[in-house]
Amino acid sequence: MVTIKDIAEQAGVSFSTVSKALRGSSLVQESTKRHILAIAEQMGYQPNMAARSLVSKRTGAIGVLWPSIERAALTALLTGLNDKLEQEGYTTLLSISRMESAVAAFRRFQVDAMLVFGDKQLDPGLIDKRASIPVLAYGAAGGTSLPTVDVNRGQAIRLAVRHLVGLGHRAIAYVGRPHLDDPLQAAKIAAFREESAKLGLTLSDEAVAQRKGLDFHDGYLAARELLELPQRPTAVITGGIDLTRGVLRAFHELGVRVPQEMSVVSYDQLPQMDSLDVPMTATGVPVDVAAAAVAQALLALIEAPQSLATVDLEPQLVVRASTAGPRLAP
Repeated sequence: MVTIKDIAEQAGVSFSTVSKALRGSSLVQESTKRHILAIAEQMGYQPNMAARSLVSKRTGAIGVLWPSIERAALTALLTGLNDKLEQEGYTTLLSISRMESAVAAFRRFQVDAMLVFGDKQLDPGLIDKRASIPVLAYGAAGGTSLPTVDVNRGQAIRLAVRHLVGLGHRAIAYVGRPHLDDPLQAAKIAAFREESAKLGLTLSDEAVAQRKGLDFHDGYLAARELLELPQRPTAVITGGIDLTRGVLRAFHELGVRVPQEMSVVSYDQLPQMDSLDVPMTATGVPVDVAAAAVAQALLALIEAPQSLATVDLEPQLVVRASTAGPRLAP
């Protein structure tokens, strides 16, 4: 096993200089630091996490309990989060286990902090067993006493409704998951109904498409159902990018042009919104902003576990080619 002493001998510097360089210390000149890091990589150096933990009382690892809902937006968020944490010298450990097993594993690995998602059942009694490990929740504001980073989903949908009404649309539908056991999606639907009423729209019973999930297939079926209505909507708001892809596929198969015959606004602010079949008008918090906020919150918790309560992220609407005014009746 390659040691710091081996690297010091190869680089012609002291043990302490190598140690500081590997920690990213500003006390080492950049040219010397680059030289040492290059030699360490060539020699295949791997830091001893146990030794590091004894000195710093930290392992440099953060545990993430993978969400039970597999969605493109959450995958993008976790990828961005991993990149942000790597830049700060942290390693991300992912668990797809049930919360009890994940918490036990993260305690064995002595992670410096843990991230859980609001779609998991946040058991306060179980979380209390985490000993000194700080825990951050994402997407669970109001549903847990844990420190939380969350998005104002209702405001995101309100922005979408206002945008479409501003273009002249009066018949707007929502494609999502209207189940009361999913408070995150329920907040979107409630905001859709409230903002529509506030702006004077009359919603039919079919205005919220009744689908069970948030996947491509759910969006596809919902779009086909909307197109079979006696009075079709002229615009659709979807609850996420996976639904949006399904909606666009159905419209394409049935010859419905976007935005000439149907405007579409998608929840989720992801880079791929620009590269869909039609560049997508989107509402929500940009995924890189959310990833940075979660990373900053985790690092803040590590430094001061009692310092953070709830971080609220405000959404924005980005207008692209998928929305336009409604087509005039012949």
